[in-house]
Amino acid sequence: MEYYSNHINRLIEQLSHLPGIGSKSAQRLAFHIINMPKEQVDTLTSTITSARANIRFCKSCYTLTDQELCPICSSEKRDHSTIMVVENTRDLAAYEKTGKYQGVYHVLGGAISPMMGIGPDDIRLKELVMRLSKEDIKEVIIATNSSLEGETTAMYLGKLIKPTGIRVTRIASGVPVGGDLEYIDEVTLLRALDGRVDL
Repeated sequence: MEYYSNHINRLIEQLSHLPGIGSKSAQRLAFHIINMPKEQVDTLTSTITSARANIRFCKSCYTLTDQELCPICSSEKRDHSTIMVVENTRDLAAYEKTGKYQGVYHVLGGAISPMMGIGPDDIRLKELVMRLSKEDIKEVIIATNSSLEGETTAMYLGKLIKPTGIRVTRIASGVPVGGDLEYIDEVTLLRALDGRVDL
């Protein structure tokens, strides 16, 4: 038996597609949105639509941005000779929260996972190799997650980059095995960065 009208059911269904939102949370959000002032709802919907239309990948590091280059890549204060390779934009944000890393990034957009059918060609490795050949890079810090996929990607990157003569390091442990960088506190991330080792 349907408890709500079609519009409410559709709103709940669409909200439940968001990650981490179950049916009860979707229901709470739906009723919150329905009870919001119309101007707030209009602002929310136009912000979502605008973000979806205008956000793209940075042409250098492939993080999400609304400019050609993200604020990190366009900053002259950053050390452009050091690149930290991360799996996604959330991992980049986790390191930026420490406020200690002053280099630039390269966002792979995933990790190598043969079980999921994701190979080296499915993530942004070619783009990284192009950057390394065009720019004067002294060090590549591999900061992939400590999962099986992250470790596989790190090993592959090490074998790919070492022959170029560029220093390749891996973030130190301190990041728990199987842990995702976006959920780890700043102190642990900082220790992992400070204790990185050559591959």
